[in-house]
Amino acid sequence: MENPKNLLIAILLSLLVMLGWFWAFPPEQQANNPEVPDQVTSAPAQPVTEQTGTSQAAPVAAEAPRITIDTPELSGSISTIGARLDDLLLKGYHVTLDDASDNVRLLTPVGEDHAYYALQGWVPGGALDYTDVPGPDTQWTVLGSGTLTADAPVALEWQSPAGLTFTRTISVDQQYMFTVTDRVQNNSEAEQKLAPYGMIARHGTPADLQGFFVLHEGVVGRTDGELLETKYKAVRDLPAAPRENGLVATHEATENGWIGFTDHYWMTTLIPADGQPFTAVEKYIPSGDIYTTETRQPLMTVAAGQSIETSSRMFAGAKEWATIRHYQNDAGVGGFIDSIDWGWFFFLTKPIFSVLHWLNAHIGNMGVSIIALTFLLKALVLPLAYKSYVSMARMKELQPEMEALKARAGDDRQKLQKEMMVLYKEKKVNPAAGCLPILIQIPIFFSLYKVILVTIELRHAPFFGWLQDLSAPDPSSLYNLFGLLPWDAPEAGTTMALVFIGVLPILLGISMWLQQKLNPAPADATQKMIFAWMPWVFMFMLGHFASGLVVYWITNNLITFSQQYMIMWSHGKRPEIFSNIRDGFKRKPAPSGTPAKEQKPGKPRK
Repeated sequence: MENPKNLLIAILLSLLVMLGWFWAFPPEQQANNPEVPDQVTSAPAQPVTEQTGTSQAAPVAAEAPRITIDTPELSGSISTIGARLDDLLLKGYHVTLDDASDNVRLLTPVGEDHAYYALQGWVPGGALDYTDVPGPDTQWTVLGSGTLTADAPVALEWQSPAGLTFTRTISVDQQYMFTVTDRVQNNSEAEQKLAPYGMIARHGTPADLQGFFVLHEGVVGRTDGELLETKYKAVRDLPAAPRENGLVATHEATENGWIGFTDHYWMTTLIPADGQPFTAVEKYIPSGDIYTTETRQPLMTVAAGQSIETSSRMFAGAKEWATIRHYQNDAGVGGFIDSIDWGWFFFLTKPIFSVLHWLNAHIGNMGVSIIALTFLLKALVLPLAYKSYVSMARMKELQPEMEALKARAGDDRQKLQKEMMVLYKEKKVNPAAGCLPILIQIPIFFSLYKVILVTIELRHAPFFGWLQDLSAPDPSSLYNLFGLLPWDAPEAGTTMALVFIGVLPILLGISMWLQQKLNPAPADATQKMIFAWMPWVFMFMLGHFASGLVVYWITNNLITFSQQYMIMWSHGKRPEIFSNIRDGFKRKPAPSGTPAKEQKPGKPRK
């Protein structure tokens, strides 16, 4: 490599182009269909050979008697029509930073905008038909208490015309896991066949859909160890299944799995009992703009006078890392931690977040934890970075000899290359070593970007002062002198907000600029111009990223500056920072032979 700066420029420019593309061309969002019907109009197909038919139209569940939900983390209600969970709020999360704002709503009843709900039912088999089994329109009777708490489950009952008694018990733990147990008592004189199913239905695409392609939103699931992720647009492109009145994809699970919908920070998933074979289904009904995920279990037979029982779980809540990890490791939900979108660099994002979570548990401030994490990451790669910085320092020592080689070679680039390689070999210098820090930094940067983007622990996480949400951009602005002037900062996403950046972006630009001044400006005019503009371009570009990421970048720059300064000092190369700064402001002398500026006519000088 003739000059490691060429590779450095190429890498940084590539990063610049990628980030600019992400910002300028976000993925297209699907417009919601304003004409959404009141409920799903077709039931899941029976996972056996008998024809199943369709269910009757369900009444509006919001008007039915309700069972109150009151737990440490959840509030809401369950409709007695269909025994559907369709009204759920998260007590620990608010829509805005204001604690007086509304709690985040996860599930919404039919009849309201963007209805989103879950229900369980049975598909008839053998001599039964849909009037003989409970479905979306079944009116259940509550047995006992009408309030569901973490300590008190609720029970519902329905009598079938075919002589079957269905009893459903719903319980919930201290966090976000519901358990639904169905018992079927056959009081008829003949054996009966039926199959259980679970369904989560979503009317239209979510109102708060981010639509950013580095963040997965849509169907998420896992079947026999294989992760399933389908965005809403891809669900609308599934193969047609006329018998089901929609577009359908199925995934067979022989042992374990789960399926549901994930938002940025929230998730609702169905989890059949471990070891229970089932079919995971993702479905779209174009006529109603309705998305569903379903779990369909095999046909079950209940003998005359006997009973059967089946149980399944449903997660409905926030994608908290510790909670999700608990359900995976302690409650047997295999691969549940992968419901968090760790991205391509999952082998980095998972351990990075684990360390960040541990630091925050001990420090109690996510911003300080990000700074501590940056120090740990820099310490981890220090041995490799040290070799790189030493090589860069030795390259500076060879600068006079390299200039002499250039003078001798003239325009003969082949000769220059050959003699430079000989010089590198004699002095035992690797010209590519200077590229290693940036090559290491890129995957770490993207991994931390992913962590800050997808994990709910960063949502509304305060740092200090005006920085009360590390998942959001710095809210301060030059426009009102960072709050000193009596008018509001420009609204986020506007052109004014892009121009009038905040405190953190400015500190970022200054830290990058100071880091550059450890070394003299490149001799090449083009390289010099690119390096001169780079800190200020990144200042405006990264200034509208999550403030937690900018905190990391500033800390990383300051640590890198200190490391390079000390390493260069230890090798007898004292960085001439102030000289390099002064040189940057000097006007370039006019080339020899350039005519002097002609003096304007006027009075002669005394």
